[in-house]
Amino acid sequence: MRCFACPRRCGADRAAERGVCGTPETFVIARAAKHFWEEPPISGTDGSGTVFFSGCNLRCVFCQNREISHGCFGKEVTDDELMRMFDRLIEAGAHNLNLVTPTHYTERLSRVLGQYRSPVPVVWNSSGYESAETLKSLEGLVDVWLPDFKYISGDRSLRYSGAADYFPTVLDTLREMRRQQPTDVFDDAGLLQKGMIVRHLILPKNTNQSIRILETLRETFGPSLCVSLMAQYTPCGDLTAVPELQRPITAREYDKVAAAAEALGFETLFLQDRAAANEDFIPPFDLTGV
Repeated sequence: MRCFACPRRCGADRAAERGVCGTPETFVIARAAKHFWEEPPISGTDGSGTVFFSGCNLRCVFCQNREISHGCFGKEVTDDELMRMFDRLIEAGAHNLNLVTPTHYTERLSRVLGQYRSPVPVVWNSSGYESAETLKSLEGLVDVWLPDFKYISGDRSLRYSGAADYFPTVLDTLREMRRQQPTDVFDDAGLLQKGMIVRHLILPKNTNQSIRILETLRETFGPSLCVSLMAQYTPCGDLTAVPELQRPITAREYDKVAAAAEALGFETLFLQDRAAANEDFIPPFDLTGV
């Protein structure tokens, strides 16, 4: 069956070929392990049970996980093998199941999650470049949405990710996610059980874009939306075509965007130390837990 699940709508028969996402119909996993570097309500004290899916439909030129997103490194696993990974993460005490870059497997994951019915929250950790219509297949199966909101300018999204339609697409995506989980629910330990956190990665020489994104989020979802401002941008890969991205962000750039977020009155705002802009924070994709 040809795949039209994501906004690329490439029509690949993933049983026989690889589409824009670079992966077959079968799950390809690069790592399944507890992770401690997410936002505090996700990682908590005992870690988030992250499962890194190989491949990606967005293809950002600066991706720090390019070994798996572009190179598609990983191991093909069956549905049952994936569910056993979930079991091991939960048995190890993970606070949640954190599905990282799962977009291109949405339809298959809806079947797996419907069968598995996780006893801990399921986190959907994505680029935001998804089909809102396809996400409806996950209704009642995802507890916490953790999407990116990367760009507002079509020129930037085309230049950096080959997706001129990123902004209108992600806005529809976020609305669908919020429809499915309209209220943020935290437990007594401060862990997010249901709801949504929208992430924004600040890019060098793009602070005005970042501020426009924050203004759009405030206008669309109000001050109660949980927002995470990320300082971890690390130049990776061949960036000769985008020289403005060949350095980390500066303290001045981060402080400018953080001040704008605070002025907009977001009630829950996560700020990241600029020390996170370091390749040491990129997980080793070595098939741990696969």
